[in-house]
This record gives sequence, structure tokens and C-alpha cells, in this order.
Amino acid sequence: MGELTDKIKGNVNEAVGKAKQAMADKDPATRTARDDRLEAEGAGQELKGKGQQFAGKVKGALGDDI
Repeated sequence: MGELTDKIKGNVNEAVGKAKQAMADKDPATRTARDDRLEAEGAGQELKGKGQQFAGKVKGALGDDI
């Protein structure tokens, strides 16, 4: 994957992760196990996206030959 591809995939994963976290119910009185899973999955996907963006920046700095 190239630098631009990594950055785009990273942005998409980060946005989807944030959306999943926002969809989870924050009210402790009505929160379910599904909300817990959705929030955790979203946080993981957001972190994955940040990693992909970082990989894209590294490839940009070092060149796509790595």
C-alpha cells in the first residue's frame, strides 16, 4: 500500500470508529452489553485508523520503497 492509500484507509477507520462510539448509549441506566461492545469496537477501529495514518506518514517520509 502506498502512502495515500494508508492515509485514506486510516481516515475512514477513524471516522467509522468515532461514529460507532457515538452510537453507543452513554446513559448508565439504559446502557446494555451491546453498547459496551459497540463502544469498545469503535475505540479499537479508531486506534487502527490512527495507526494506518501514522504508517502513511512514515511511508511518505521514507518513500514508498520500504
